Amino acid sequence: MSRTTRSRTVAQHLTSGGLTDLHLTEAEQTEGRPGRHQTDGFALRQHHDETGTLVVIAGAYGPDWFATLREIRHRLEQPYVKCTVVSEAPSLGDHEVLVRWATSAELQERKRAQAQAQAPLVALLRQQDAAAKAAAERQALEDAGQSGLW
Repeated sequence: MSRTTRSRTVAQHLTSGGLTDLHLTEAEQTEGRPGRHQTDGFALRQHHDETGTLVVIAGAYGPDWFATLREIRHRLEQPYVKCTVVSEAPSLGDHEVLVRWATSAELQERKRAQAQAQAPLVALLRQQDAAAKAAAERQALEDAGQSGLW
């Protein structure tokens, strides 16, 4: 059984990321028309999942609700937030995602995937550092007048 996820904690993470909390009622959220709102933002409501754990449903609203939904997912799946966003769950609209605390295995898998994605860049940076260090050593030897020894 996973930990309880509170809407105020999720709201704090989203608002600190620059998103606007629209403070919609549950009836307005379940109406299913996310594009009718004038400003882009999000709204949250509590929900019990199939295991009985209290989780949060985050909905994106506004003219560009799809971009807001993408930003919600991106913000909540940052390593320091430690949430898991599920878009395929029963009773969710197209503009909604289910948010729960991430398990240790999920966090380790994310860390592994991020390291794997950054591996080519890290290798290139190390190669460039080694080349720069070798060039600096050669230049230092030339400046010292010892280039003929090598």
